Amino acid sequence: MKNDLHLLPNALTVLSRRYLMKDGQGRVVETPAELFRRVARHVAAPDAAYGDDPAFSAEQFYQAMASLEFLPNSPTLMNAGTELGLLSACFVLPVPDSITGIFDSVKSMAIIHQAGGGTGFSFSHLRPKGDLVGTTHGIASGPVSFMGTFDSATEVVKQGGRRRGANMGVLRIDHPDILEFIGSKQQEDFLRNFNISVAVTDEFMEAVRTDSEYRLVNPRTGAAAGRLRALPVMEAIAAAAWACGDPGMIFLDRINAANPTPRLGSMETTNPCGEQPLLPYESCNLGSIDLSKFVTAGEIDWARLGKLVDIAVHFLDNVIDANHFPLDEIGKMTDGNRKIGLGVMGFAEALVRLGIRYDSEAALAKAEEIMKFIEERAVAKSIGIAGRRGSFPNFEGSLWQQRGYEAMRNATVTTIAPTGTISVIAGTSSGIEPLFAISFVRDVMDGTRLFETNTEFERLARQHGFHSEDLMMEIARSGSVAGNERVPADLRKLFRTAMDIEPEWHVRMQAAFQKHVDNAVSKTVNLPRDSGIDDVKRVFLLAWELGCKGITVFRYGSRRQQVLYLSPSK
Repeated sequence: MKNDLHLLPNALTVLSRRYLMKDGQGRVVETPAELFRRVARHVAAPDAAYGDDPAFSAEQFYQAMASLEFLPNSPTLMNAGTELGLLSACFVLPVPDSITGIFDSVKSMAIIHQAGGGTGFSFSHLRPKGDLVGTTHGIASGPVSFMGTFDSATEVVKQGGRRRGANMGVLRIDHPDILEFIGSKQQEDFLRNFNISVAVTDEFMEAVRTDSEYRLVNPRTGAAAGRLRALPVMEAIAAAAWACGDPGMIFLDRINAANPTPRLGSMETTNPCGEQPLLPYESCNLGSIDLSKFVTAGEIDWARLGKLVDIAVHFLDNVIDANHFPLDEIGKMTDGNRKIGLGVMGFAEALVRLGIRYDSEAALAKAEEIMKFIEERAVAKSIGIAGRRGSFPNFEGSLWQQRGYEAMRNATVTTIAPTGTISVIAGTSSGIEPLFAISFVRDVMDGTRLFETNTEFERLARQHGFHSEDLMMEIARSGSVAGNERVPADLRKLFRTAMDIEPEWHVRMQAAFQKHVDNAVSKTVNLPRDSGIDDVKRVFLLAWELGCKGITVFRYGSRRQQVLYLSPSK
């Protein structure tokens, strides 16, 4: 395969295994530049219907991607211009309280996974374990048992071998089966294709703070089904998350306060990584800007960044028209709200190039400054597109109209996604995460392991004259330069890794971005192996207090298998 864009080796490996087109024998028949040309042409094509020039847009889109300054979510790269045609990454499907409804949802999930999308579900409407099944006079098995069915189906589909099967399972805190749900992933091989989150209310969080009780509700009848003390339930959530990384928490009241189309219903769950709350049958297509490529001579190039935001919003809006949806209901909801989610990656790399330590007030201020700029520019571009192409059909009665806007093309415009794979392609750090480590191993789907070393650290090590193979191997074993006297003190302060950083700073950074993101923010609070359950509980409480829409923690080594890990040897 020709490396016609001079990409890094790991980027080439990921592209050739999962993104570039192949012939009937599995041989790669596309170069990276040809991939971006294919995507650009397909996404630009809808311009013709609005009287615009697709060729002009295709060139803009190609340059944005080929420079690795902007990349869309994986399904767009994989499927644009192909028979599958599914370009969105994020979907939410309803799970009604009936056998027919449940298995219709399983079928829809399988179709979406096959094309590379991820799905979120709320299981909160299912009657609890032991409840009456009226049609058969039997006893219900409860939400957790049916989640196992979804998980097994995901395992079979495996998304065509190109992406890990990905689901989000959510249960309300007042569901009678909540304690079973909280502990459901303690068995490592159960629900292995699910992230799970507890959907909590402000009322519950206040009950935690006052150590008081709250009410459980049977979703079938709406009747009270007992009471629990909130604090021990919170401690059970923290203990389970400490043990295996699940569950996370989503804050329902905060999510629905920002619901742009409240007359269409409430949002009950998110996509698999938690950054995209959606209504049933909604989808959203995401894309991310590599911030590190906009730092020039220690400053952000705001003019160039603004132009790219305009191009990216145009691109993502076009994706809705270029998309092929697997279900009519999804097409209808997506066309009605036209949600897009423009976000960022390479934030940690950008901070390094700006000379700013991640866990600092300066970094929080820079996060707000950057995201405020992107949000305002993206809104302005969406309004501009609406002037030519019309507002999203459900604009009437929307939050935008209530705020005094006269037009808006997209019900949402910004999202912070985790960017796991596309950040490898771009050769930068993931999302808004700190550097996971200076050197580490990434486990991709087919068992391939990629060894990654931070190129910016290597560059500065050579520039300052302390680089050596021996030093790099020493750093690779620990992943961190904290306390390494062979590295200059100013660089030890600058290159802070995920587990060097106190949990509070992780949460504060997420909250800083959330202030200027209309969807949500994917962020993992990485905890060292020796962290305690109380550390997890404090993270959850702080996330709620600071205005986050959800929170996830992961204690290093708490699972037998994890995607990122430190290398104990060469």
